[in-house]
Amino acid sequence: MAAATTPTGQSPASMNVFARFIGIITAPRATFANVVAHPKWLGMYLLTTTIIAFGAALPMTTDAGKQAALDQQVSSMESLGMQVPDEQYEQMRKQNEYAPYITGGSVIVFSIVVSLLFAAILWAIFNAAMGGDASYKTILAVLIHAGVISALGQLFTGPINYFRGAVTSATSLGALLPMLDDQSFVGKLAGMLDIFIVWWLIVLAMGLAVLYRRKTQPIAITLFAVYLVIVLAIAAFMAK
Repeated sequence: MAAATTPTGQSPASMNVFARFIGIITAPRATFANVVAHPKWLGMYLLTTTIIAFGAALPMTTDAGKQAALDQQVSSMESLGMQVPDEQYEQMRKQNEYAPYITGGSVIVFSIVVSLLFAAILWAIFNAAMGGDASYKTILAVLIHAGVISALGQLFTGPINYFRGAVTSATSLGALLPMLDDQSFVGKLAGMLDIFIVWWLIVLAMGLAVLYRRKTQPIAITLFAVYLVIVLAIAAFMAK
């Protein structure tokens, strides 16, 4: 029996959402080519955001995780020069009982807002500034599909944080260097350098390269440079 082939000039059939999820991990370039040909993003957004929300909320279901989240909140407020009196601390502790729901809901709401804004920035850079002609919908689809790596990261770190009663990343440089003071500049910087963020940036660069028919390396270098500037600025601002 002869193998079925795609007629010349026609785009390949659209992959289902689960095939695209696996494809972004195992064969990102080929999968992004399919995404660009069929820029559907809602199904992948729902899948990845559900995974990320679940992974982020999972540690909050334990007393240790809730306390770790509360300690992190207080530490962040104090690093900004704010004082946390006992009454406010007690109120925060009571509100923390709803942490799993607040965390999961926040991920679902803010993920789409951030994705829409980031896609708009990418559209402005590649289309308006660099002469590209991709549609906003296609850029959003590429960005959402790159989020598979973020979902994979939560599938890995969520259960780990559940058992260790923590909310910090288990895959950051800071996790590998526990001797660092997490309130210092170096400690803050190490805590934001994460292997899954690096992987996500590489995959996003691949997707943009496929979309705009450009080389991956220059795009990746630019994304990494922006990432480094952001983490350096945040670490300098938050360090004690």
